[in-house]
Amino acid sequence: MSRPQTAALFEPDQEPDSLGDLVYPFPAVPAPGTGVEVAPGVHWLRMPLPFALDHINLWALEDGDGWTLVDCGYALESVRSLWEQLFSGLLRGRPVGRVIVTHYHPDHIGLAAWISERFGAPVWMTEAEYLTAHAVLHGFGGYEREAVLELFRAHGLDRKFLAAFSVRESAYKRGVPALPRAFRRIIDNDEISVGGRIWRVVEGHGHSPEHASLHCSELGLFISGDMVLPRISTNISVWAKEPDGDPLGRFLESQARYRGLSADTRVLPSHGRVFHGLHRRIGDLVAHHAGRLEAVRNACATPQSAGDLLPVLFSRELDSHQVFFAIGESIAHLNHLLHRGEVERMLGEDGVFRFCRTATKNPSAGRAYV
Repeated sequence: MSRPQTAALFEPDQEPDSLGDLVYPFPAVPAPGTGVEVAPGVHWLRMPLPFALDHINLWALEDGDGWTLVDCGYALESVRSLWEQLFSGLLRGRPVGRVIVTHYHPDHIGLAAWISERFGAPVWMTEAEYLTAHAVLHGFGGYEREAVLELFRAHGLDRKFLAAFSVRESAYKRGVPALPRAFRRIIDNDEISVGGRIWRVVEGHGHSPEHASLHCSELGLFISGDMVLPRISTNISVWAKEPDGDPLGRFLESQARYRGLSADTRVLPSHGRVFHGLHRRIGDLVAHHAGRLEAVRNACATPQSAGDLLPVLFSRELDSHQVFFAIGESIAHLNHLLHRGEVERMLGEDGVFRFCRTATKNPSAGRAYV
């Protein structure tokens, strides 16, 4: 199995028609300003992103006389222009009646307010994602710049990266110029009727607080958002609002839940291509993190900070943007081992946390999420 990359380290995908047991049923991705119908009334759209992760997939669902959109794209003028083409082209001038946002990240929620105001369409999302978006945009509730810097400083991040972060413009504010002032709350297992078909909300955790994926059993489709991607492992980070949290544990528990979906489910991910092979991909993701955890635990034979472990988790040189995500992932892997009792955490005289492996390995390690 090839090692998945993290979303922060993603490079443009050039997938073959199949990879292992994954099968890609569509030979080409949607051209800009157009869509590909992946099932009756379900259209795959693709929008550009200004990062190494250079695109996001969005979904337009036919809904009676109008449309339900799932995710909105990053707030670039080029993305707005592509939406204008879609409104008059693929959407045939019919109104958007509802916008469903899977989670708070800027490539998903960035233009939600713009589309909502244009059509008078309510935005549907989980409460934690809605409130987190506001906290990140306005810098409160543990998302203050200084709180994030202090977390990274306490975990041994190199000073040159801390200095770069301290003056960096907020990519979130660039991508999300405005947020909806109100929303329609959805929760796990809610059933949403779209075009006479039921889509069930399937919450996932770890990548974001209450990520909402959508499953339609009638069509055999799973809009997985960022929780199950075909070629990369999504970013899983610890943030200052919950410095001792275990997002990796929650992510793995979510993967176990997704195994309850049929093995022949067609997966509609936010990045990469539409694919078959859900259970195989879940197995790959679980194995990937098991390998990373083992590597981290082995490195902690001597005391290690999260900053020390970046070369263990990431084999190539990282730029400052990538390090921002990588240090959060390093902390997440250490915190998961700490919660399992496989490492101990010590605060040094320099104010930096270091972790050292315990004498015995947790006998349940590697078994709970398989």
